[in-house]
Amino acid sequence: MALYLRRALFLNRNAFLLVRASSFQSRNLSHILCYRTPRISDSHKTEASILPTLDFIGFPHRGFAKKSNLNKSNDLLADQTAPHDFGPNIKATAVSQMEAAVEALSRELTKLRTGRASAGMLDHIIVETGGLKMQLNRLAVVSVMDPKTLSINPYDPNTLKEIEKAITSSPLGLNPKVDGQRLIASIPPLTKEHMQAICKVVTKSCEDVKQSIRRARQKALDTIKKAGSIFPKDEAKRLEKEVDDLTKKFIKSVEDMGKSKEREITQG
Repeated sequence: MALYLRRALFLNRNAFLLVRASSFQSRNLSHILCYRTPRISDSHKTEASILPTLDFIGFPHRGFAKKSNLNKSNDLLADQTAPHDFGPNIKATAVSQMEAAVEALSRELTKLRTGRASAGMLDHIIVETGGLKMQLNRLAVVSVMDPKTLSINPYDPNTLKEIEKAITSSPLGLNPKVDGQRLIASIPPLTKEHMQAICKVVTKSCEDVKQSIRRARQKALDTIKKAGSIFPKDEAKRLEKEVDDLTKKFIKSVEDMGKSKEREITQG
């Protein structure tokens, strides 16, 4: 009996050692398989599985470097070509700003009432019809019958009452009369006080626009000054003179518009 017990214990001990050794060998084998150096026969497979991953990791850095170099090249090219387009661009920008200011003045002066009938003097009036607010010139055709009379012909006769109400409530002081499917508005003569008040508005509007033109000039000169070394000094001086000439031209145009409007107001 004791002999059988000793044999059983011996067999169990050997089995335990065998299982432990097998486990240890499996772990070592797995380690070797994971980190083994690829054989020549496996080179193609290894490249397919490992190299794309490395390329994916490294590619963005190389891409950023190439992009950065491309940006530097573009900046250098822009710096080299900038002087050729510099002057025309500055002049075009200044002219655009000055023209916009003059056009705004023209619209403002058209709104002012004078003793003479003008088709554009009603354009700024807002008419509310059908729950919408629209400019009068989108709802009717305004024409001059004679120097003292306007004719207003609505596109839709149903809007006649709304147009009449809008004209009457405007600060122009007009009282149109219904004539069939149109309105007739007589332009009353201006009083002396009214003439003086309107002339003051004209003067202020012209001064505001001249300030806008001078600001456009100053912006252009500041841009030329900031150009610095990329722009030759003689070319900068020539461009500054051209900007000054443009400024004088537009300011004179504003002054002429103001004087013409004042004559229209005072002479009726």
